Amino acid sequence: MGEGVGSAGPALGELFGAGRRADPYGAYGEWRDRAPVVRVGEGLVAVLGFEEAERVVTGAEYGHPEPEVIGAGDEDLPVDGRGRVVRAFAFLNPPDHTRLRGLAGKAFTARTVEGLVPRVEELVEEFVGRVVEAGEGDLMRELAVPLPVTVIAELLGVPVGDRERFGAWSGAMARAAEPGFLLGPGVADAAARARREFVAYFRELAAERRSAPGDDLVSALVAVSDDGERLSEGELLVTLTLLLVAGHETTTNLIGNGMLALLRNPDQYAALAQDQALDAALAEGAVEEILRYDSPIQLTMRTVLTDTTLGGVELAAGTTVLVLVGAANRDPRVGEEPDRFDITRVPRRHLAFGRGIHFCLGAPLARLQGRTVLRELARRAPGLRLAGEPEWAETVTLRGLRTLPIAIR
Repeated sequence: MGEGVGSAGPALGELFGAGRRADPYGAYGEWRDRAPVVRVGEGLVAVLGFEEAERVVTGAEYGHPEPEVIGAGDEDLPVDGRGRVVRAFAFLNPPDHTRLRGLAGKAFTARTVEGLVPRVEELVEEFVGRVVEAGEGDLMRELAVPLPVTVIAELLGVPVGDRERFGAWSGAMARAAEPGFLLGPGVADAAARARREFVAYFRELAAERRSAPGDDLVSALVAVSDDGERLSEGELLVTLTLLLVAGHETTTNLIGNGMLALLRNPDQYAALAQDQALDAALAEGAVEEILRYDSPIQLTMRTVLTDTTLGGVELAAGTTVLVLVGAANRDPRVGEEPDRFDITRVPRRHLAFGRGIHFCLGAPLARLQGRTVLRELARRAPGLRLAGEPEWAETVTLRGLRTLPIAIR
């Protein structure tokens, strides 16, 4: 993370300790009331204010460290022509970011997402139907986890028989998507094993698609080009890894966190259920409020590239900036009563999908799944209720539930 970050552990424990997992927002608010930018260790600051966080994720003064130069790579750790570790575009600065995101964007287009609408609706009907038929169960296990896995697997062209391990790989890698000081014992090793298995699988699948292209995203990424530029094998594999974790885990958490918020605010769920037309605009607003109120992504990191000042705090080049998205989204300077859940809220400013050049490429697909689930559950299960206390996953960066017990009256 950066020099001296270890010394920040006790301070950040106030925010990220196990006791804060169910509700970190009170602690976020206490810190944000002190200042929107807080120095928490040598070479590390935490950003909790919305305007300051937005500046970090959009400003040219902030970015990512340059990829490590290791010379020769291997199958598990590909390198580029300059001996640098190959990274996904989300962790690169221009011009590398510009080139790789541009290539990925040519394959993962708005038209691609539009084409998925009928299939997503079909899958949601299927999964929600099982929930309604059972009458009770764990909404995470029955819907929030398997739906996004199925969607991203179908999008990538993964055979049905391989999807169970596909989801396991995603979960292992997601648990390692934490700053170093938050990683528990064994998490990094488990993620490395999952990544090796994932890379080996998709290396073989990509080779098959080169010789026999299909109507899937892997085939599109293999074939995509821009003025003769193509994704190298290493770039293809890290892009697929990013799409898996981002496309699965964040959507799972959007659905889980959102349904928990709605069921804890039954008037809000009733508003969806009582709207006989199930107006798409109301469901879309609910998704945006969920993203603001309990973001699936709670924090992101940047490095200061040139000396600058943020929120009155001088930042030297090389400083690590921890952007607390969950705190920024509830900044009272941005909207009234930020701790109140309101699906009719206007405006709905949030940073759940980032901003600027790093705005989430998969945001339209996540939104599609979120609003489709909300509308279908409201239509078919207006009596849905909590049937016990949910359990939160241990991860902080990707905030979500392990279980969500529900029953239908």
